[in-house]
Amino acid sequence: MDIKELREHLCATYPDLCPLFSIEFGDGVLSVDRSRFHDAAADLKSLGFDRLGMVTAVDFGDELEMVYRLQSREMRAGIFVKTRLPREEAVIETVVDLWDAADWQEREVYDMFGIVFTGHPDLRRILLTDDWVGWPLRKDYDDPTIIRRPDYL
Repeated sequence: MDIKELREHLCATYPDLCPLFSIEFGDGVLSVDRSRFHDAAADLKSLGFDRLGMVTAVDFGDELEMVYRLQSREMRAGIFVKTRLPREEAVIETVVDLWDAADWQEREVYDMFGIVFTGHPDLRRILLTDDWVGWPLRKDYDDPTIIRRPDYL
């Protein structure tokens, strides 16, 4: 199965999400609502996406976006799964139950962005000290020792 066949399969499986599936730079991109995120991730795992390569977040100012990159060795394909979170309610279900590799990566996102992963077995800071205040990769993080780039002013 290549990425185009994967698109056809996902569109048949999730007809309401089909317009949200695109192919960018050779990888699929699936945008799902936060409430359906874990189910979509579980479905992708059952389809053969056996490797979680990356977990990160993006701060868009008014909301945050979670980005997961999944890979299938059998299909030789990759897919990005994205979901938006309201800034004031940055909570999403963990995928540690699906891929063990999510453990430390979700902890890093928690540490840097303050996104809470419900059901995570050990959600605590991994890079910063326990007494650190704030989320350094959020655009509204305020630290007088940081020199801001002009485009962030």
